Amino acid sequence: MFPMTLWVKRLLLANVAAFLVTGAVPGLYRLLILYPPAILSRPWTLVSYMFLHAGIGHLVFNMIGLFFFGPRLEDRLGARGFLWLYFLSGLGGAVFSFIFARQYPVVGASGAVYGILLGFALIWPREKIYIWGILPVEAWLLAALLVGGSLYAGITGSQSGTAHFAHLGGLAFGFAYLKWRERRQGAAVRTFQKAQKPTTSGGSERVVKARWKGISVDGLHEINREEVVRLLSKVEADGASALTESERDFLDRMAAR
Repeated sequence: MFPMTLWVKRLLLANVAAFLVTGAVPGLYRLLILYPPAILSRPWTLVSYMFLHAGIGHLVFNMIGLFFFGPRLEDRLGARGFLWLYFLSGLGGAVFSFIFARQYPVVGASGAVYGILLGFALIWPREKIYIWGILPVEAWLLAALLVGGSLYAGITGSQSGTAHFAHLGGLAFGFAYLKWRERRQGAAVRTFQKAQKPTTSGGSERVVKARWKGISVDGLHEINREEVVRLLSKVEADGASALTESERDFLDRMAAR
């Protein structure tokens, strides 16, 4: 099992503490519960509802999901990325509840935990998860079953009392955040890689060509000397953009000698 991480531990403790405190102070529970029609007058409930649970079974189910799937995901995403996923998924649960089932009060970390499970399934889709410790199910299939089950139950109204649309909201917002993050990181990598390559326009190319032409071929080994001459001829004829990455690297190494 993956070692416990800092924010998973803190979230587990916060949920358990909130369950104990609100159980001892019923008025506090009512103050923190999410009731969609009252969101504007009680905006804090968009977050506070994630730490409330309808009973010990509800709490245990959500905390088991956080305990098993959270640490590995926090390690992969980092603390900030993990918290963004957790709370945005929880917020998605509140938004979907407001849109599709606004007449019902909502409590529970299910939306946030479903977002965590989805993140796990997207990163490690073939990882086997043992239901009740016996039945092996790949992570992607478990996530698909949860989506399908919540969608069916939400539309048909089966299992009243369960916030199925909050589950769907957690999955939707979690998916959107992870895809945005993936795209943003991909763009950052491409920008970095582009910055490492000499440009092939304007003065930049002239600077690069001047540096390569300054290579002293007299002191090079015969094989390297022939390669430098060949590549410089290629640059002169077709420009620096005609070189491959490895050819550029070779000329840069020779220029740095």
